[in-house]
Amino acid sequence: MYRKVFASKVFERKVVLVTGGCSGIGRALVLRFAQAGARPVILDLHREELDSLVLHLREHLNSDAMGLVCDVSDPQAVERIMTLVTERCGGIDLLVNNAGITHRSRFADTPRAVFERIMAVNYFGALYCTQAALPSLLERRGQIIVLSSLSGFVPLHLRCAYNASKHALHGLFDTLRQEVREAGVNVLLVCPGFTATDMHRNALAGDGSVNAPAPLAVGRVASAQDVAEAIFQGALRRRTQLVISNVGWRGQLLSRCFPRLFQRLVLSRTARG
Repeated sequence: MYRKVFASKVFERKVVLVTGGCSGIGRALVLRFAQAGARPVILDLHREELDSLVLHLREHLNSDAMGLVCDVSDPQAVERIMTLVTERCGGIDLLVNNAGITHRSRFADTPRAVFERIMAVNYFGALYCTQAALPSLLERRGQIIVLSSLSGFVPLHLRCAYNASKHALHGLFDTLRQEVREAGVNVLLVCPGFTATDMHRNALAGDGSVNAPAPLAVGRVASAQDVAEAIFQGALRRRTQLVISNVGWRGQLLSRCFPRLFQRLVLSRTARG
């Protein structure tokens, strides 16, 4: 009983900043941390969705939430937002780098601009937010949570730019973890498998336009709420890596030991989309 009561107080009044927090896993995380008594700060591109979520949090969870419009791929905008959050809230205890976009196109059909846009949001967005929040996180001995993907170690078909951005996140944050561990800051890399979110509805085509391909999945599709709960529990325990997929370890083993077999499996499941 003591441990349950203690766990319920860990994030009480802690400032938890979530990028891309209005939909999917980001929204589920905002709700979960708010339920634990945290003060959510939500960054997203859409003012109406932010206002709606903040109102919901205040009316249903009595949460002192804040919603701010921010494009995480804009370093100046990120600096301004982080300064504002620090001034209003006193600092940041937990940063969740969740904002991300994807695409569906072959490498030969994907222009450089699409690669640059994917990296700008998925990789540099996380880098900019972390750089700007790091002084506060160091002062508060906080946490950084990074939403990677199963594709961080298992290649997904027609996702070359997306896969590359997730590999880059691992290189950056695995290194950062070593640098900030002694200062008391934890870095958790989260690798969800196929999850029911809106990300693929806004996937980029090879020409940079937004398309809406049929959902693609290998294995069971998790709910955003289940993934958020697993991440919340991982944050409670200050874990360093979390693979949330019933095909995670199998995929990793097949990809590394039997790459051709794994590629045939993925192609057979995804080529239909």
